[in-house]
Amino acid sequence: MAKTTLKTRPWCPFCGQDVGRPQYPDARKLGEFALGNCECGAVYASDPSGFNIGAAIVECLVHACDDNWELAWDLLPEKDYLTGRLEDYDEVTNQVVETRNLDGRIIRGVLYFIRLQENVADLAIRFQEKGKSPDAKFVVPAKKIQVEKPPDSRRARKKANKNIVREMVQNRDIDGLVALCFDDKKTLRLLQRQLYEPDEAKRWGIACFIGELCSRVATRKPGMVSDLLHLLFEACSDSAASNWGAVEAIGSIIAARPDIYGSFTRHLLTYIGDPASRVQVLWALGTIAGKRPDLVRNTSFYQLVGLLDSPLAEVKGYMVRLLGRLKAREVAGQIRKLQDDATVLTIYENGLPVQTDIATLAKEALQLIETEGEKESERAEERHGDKPGAPGS
Repeated sequence: MAKTTLKTRPWCPFCGQDVGRPQYPDARKLGEFALGNCECGAVYASDPSGFNIGAAIVECLVHACDDNWELAWDLLPEKDYLTGRLEDYDEVTNQVVETRNLDGRIIRGVLYFIRLQENVADLAIRFQEKGKSPDAKFVVPAKKIQVEKPPDSRRARKKANKNIVREMVQNRDIDGLVALCFDDKKTLRLLQRQLYEPDEAKRWGIACFIGELCSRVATRKPGMVSDLLHLLFEACSDSAASNWGAVEAIGSIIAARPDIYGSFTRHLLTYIGDPASRVQVLWALGTIAGKRPDLVRNTSFYQLVGLLDSPLAEVKGYMVRLLGRLKAREVAGQIRKLQDDATVLTIYENGLPVQTDIATLAKEALQLIETEGEKESERAEERHGDKPGAPGS
C-alpha cells in the first residue's frame, strides 16, 4: 500500500501562525535566498536544497536587521535573537511534506526563522528611520524584556507531573516553573489543567499567573507558548470540553507579550457571541488594549459598542474599561451618560478582585479619552507650527 503524502502549510515556530510563500528580492543576486516576514515580527529564509543553511542563516539575519550588516554581525544568538526552523519544506508548492517525497521529487528544503529580541528590533527600526550609518558603533540599549538564562547543561533535567505543577502554582513558584518548562515541554499542558478551578477568584489568579509565566518562557521558547495558545483556543471552541479560565489565560498571555502573540487578538472576537464567555472576552480585549490598543483597534471591535446598553453590570463595566483603554473618542458621549450609574460590580485586575461601580469606570475611561484628545491637539498644533509660513517659522 502506498504511503500517504502528508502536506501542510508552513507555519511560524514562534507564534504558530501560517506564513506566506517567501519571495526572492526584485534585484536578485547570485546566492540570494527567498525571504519572508511573519505577522509576529519574525523573518525567514528558504533553502530549497537543505545544504546551504549557513548562508541562509546569514541572509535571514541581515534581512531581520534591514540589510544592516554591521548590526547583524554584532548580534549574539539567544541574547539578541531567537532561531527556529522547519524541515521538509518544498519551495515549489510552499508546503511542508512530511514524507520528503512529492511526485517523485525528493524534498529536503528548510525554512530558517529568526526573531529579534524586542530591544534589538527597536534599534533596527531606528537605524532604518534615522538613516544611521552602518559604520556607527553598535550599542545595545537597556533591555525592556529580560531574557531568561539558559539552563545549566550539567544538571539533571527534571520531569513534570500534575502534582509538582499544582504545588508550584499554589506557591506561586514562577522561577521553578520557568525552569521546569525548559526541562519538560509538557509543563505548560499540565499548567492548563490548573485552570479547572471552581473558585472564580483563584481561577482568575491562575490565568494571570500563566500570562506572567509565559512572558518569561517566551524569551527562549516562544513556540512552546504558541502551542499552549492553540490548546486554549481549542478548549474555547470545543463545546464538549470545559473552557474555564481559557479566555482569561489567552488574554493574559497576549497582553504579556503582544509583540509575539498580538496576531491572536482577532480570534478572541469569535467567542463574544457566547454569553458564558462574553465577560472574559471583554476583559481579555481590555487587558490587551492596556498594552497595545492598536491590536484591538485593528479588529472589528465597533460591533461591541452596543454592549454599553447591556443589562448585565459586568458586561457593561468591562465594555467601558475596554473603550477607555482604546481612547475611543467616538463613543465618549455614550460613556458620559454612565457617570451617574451607581451599579456596583467586581472586576479583576492583575488577577485580583476589585470592587467598583459603573460610574467610576466611566469617569476613568473618560479621563483616558480626554487625555488622548489633548495629546492629539498638541500634535496638531506642532504640525501646524512646522508648516512654511506659520507664525514663528
